[in-house]
Amino acid sequence: MTITPQQFHESEGVDDWRVLWQFACTHFETGSFAKGLELVNAIGELAEAVNHHPDVDLRYPGVTVRLTSHDVGSLSQRDVDLARKISNVARDLEITADPGAVRMPQVTIDAMDIDAVRPFWQAVLGYVDRGPEDLEDPMGHGPPIWFQEMDASRPERNRIHIDVPVAPDQARARVEAAIAAGGRLVTDAHAPAWWVVADPEGNEACIATWQGRE
Repeated sequence: MTITPQQFHESEGVDDWRVLWQFACTHFETGSFAKGLELVNAIGELAEAVNHHPDVDLRYPGVTVRLTSHDVGSLSQRDVDLARKISNVARDLEITADPGAVRMPQVTIDAMDIDAVRPFWQAVLGYVDRGPEDLEDPMGHGPPIWFQEMDASRPERNRIHIDVPVAPDQARARVEAAIAAGGRLVTDAHAPAWWVVADPEGNEACIATWQGRE
């Protein structure tokens, strides 16, 4: 059974986590590779015990974790339970969580004919299908590609933009930072689901949250 982002965040013991797209994510500041490896091993034991496996990225000096229930394509109570356990073991190891450090950008390509355009990008990037409108890196390293169907061509508007998911409590600060860095607000008509901002030459990005999408 799936749960919404709101239900995830209303659960006890998940303050370390933020929902981006269909994932519950966090980043742990381990301070060293060895400490990170210790945390990864602990997460592996927890995951094996419940047969529910997160994506784990070990770097120096931190570990990023993403949870989702792949069999239902969304979040479930299993993600709440495992997130809580991972946070507990991180605290036992005296490792601090920084959920604001998580990044999951997505590249969006506007297309009149998705079926005609998508094979080109799949070939160029070496990506795999993830549904009729999506491509993804099979190794999980590069950003996913989403193809947005257009009703009419818009030649004066850029056809590729970046979608940047953030936690709702970070969205306005991110928009303000983009404007302070020389950008401009294109529209906030869809906020808090997303804001459209543009750089000084008109290239656009969408700063998105899960709010308003349920």
